[in-house]
Amino acid sequence: MSIAAQPSVRPVTPVAPKERSWIGSNWGLLAAIVALTVIALLPTPAGLPVAGHRMLAILAFAVILWMTEAVDYAVSAILIAALMAFMLGLAPNVANPKVLLGTSGALTLAFSGFANTALVLVAAALFLAAAMTVTGLDKRIALSILARVGTKTNHVVIGTILVGFVIAFMVPSTTARVACLVPITLGIIAAYGVNKRGAFASMLMIVTVQTASIWNVGIKTAAAQNMVAIGFIEKAFGKTITWLDWLIAAGPFGILMCIALYFVMTRMMPPEVAEVPGGREGIRKSLAALGPMKASETKLLLLSLTLIAFWATEGILHKFDTSTTTITAVALMFMPGFGILNWKDAQARIPWGTVILFGVGISLGTALLQTNAATWLANIVVAEFGLKNATALFILGVMSLFLIVIHLGFASATALASAMIPIVIAVLKGVATPGINIIGMTMLLQFVVSFGFILVVNAPQNMVAYGTETFQARDFVRTGLVLTVIAMVLVMVLGATYWRWLGYV
Repeated sequence: MSIAAQPSVRPVTPVAPKERSWIGSNWGLLAAIVALTVIALLPTPAGLPVAGHRMLAILAFAVILWMTEAVDYAVSAILIAALMAFMLGLAPNVANPKVLLGTSGALTLAFSGFANTALVLVAAALFLAAAMTVTGLDKRIALSILARVGTKTNHVVIGTILVGFVIAFMVPSTTARVACLVPITLGIIAAYGVNKRGAFASMLMIVTVQTASIWNVGIKTAAAQNMVAIGFIEKAFGKTITWLDWLIAAGPFGILMCIALYFVMTRMMPPEVAEVPGGREGIRKSLAALGPMKASETKLLLLSLTLIAFWATEGILHKFDTSTTTITAVALMFMPGFGILNWKDAQARIPWGTVILFGVGISLGTALLQTNAATWLANIVVAEFGLKNATALFILGVMSLFLIVIHLGFASATALASAMIPIVIAVLKGVATPGINIIGMTMLLQFVVSFGFILVVNAPQNMVAYGTETFQARDFVRTGLVLTVIAMVLVMVLGATYWRWLGYV
């Protein structure tokens, strides 16, 4: 058939994707509003103040927002603060039920978290992380370690775990750490010349992010959610947990989990190559591309090491708390002539939404405690799970399982800690077990809050790594499930032995 004789073909008009309705796009927000309204309209239970009843409604609203990610976390914090101002302001004062708390008093409570020293530490840590990024010191440390591990793939895995461990001390922000390490990991994959979607690349990227999550547990300053727990402990008991005490308690867990991570990943996702020549040389070229160490890097390194020394000797050689020494280090970084960081470079790299969420999250938990809402809810948990006279180890196991399961619905460990740690404290106060260390048990259960090993959406750092498209979500889930089981077993074993010897159980 000639061209002229061919039948004409009508062009196919592409069908535009159907836009989702407003309800379909905002179902999480609507569900949160419905939950808030229903709980608020229910009769106030006996023994629960009206303000506590309304705080439970606000808690349900917050949890649904955070679980569904219906709005940005910073926006959710503003919504929660506004609700607290009006709903608590129009409720009787818990201390004096004859008068209303008033919107001014309620708003003060809604923003009380911003006066917490834990918030100072989180904000200061974000500035330190920004300084690491600006100077490039984080990359230099990581590449220096990796350049020495050799070309065998199992050595590279060990090197990646070691890098994650060292950087956790230097960069006190999980997302910032992973954002720094992901490009380095991609560089290693490229240097080895392997398939970006192959087993080695997938395994190495998952190792990178899971190491960060493990050391969120091991190091007090490694993650914002730890500061949430510290903030509540300080508020409830007037005491704190030093950086060194936290490391002594959690360090062995971190080390054992890293060993488990190595074996789980190399067995469940064995690399397609055992050794690739030229890998080390590629990393050395990347290190050489950074050039000689700059004065700003040297100053930051010395400042960071000095800061770690102050953290480690808190309560031993001096009485300066972690927040004070950290904010002092940040102040030095901005000093004219010190030359590490300026405000213009810093402000663009600070996730201000995290600071806002953190402050309002602490306020939410504080209000739950002050209005007796957490205590009322905790009494139900104690009764339902039979915890009143249970052993400390049984309580640790039940509460750990509860936190692991509920974490599946949260995309932020900071939000999870804000919602759950006040309830944990209230539960521990409600049990009659003689000799239970409430502060110690709260710290141990905070370790479990950081168990975001299973779902990609369980933590921002997981999403950063997932965005590289080097691994599939199902690989993260199947290896993460095994890691979570191992972590839970370690919690119980250490709870029965090491942590009991330390007096925390």
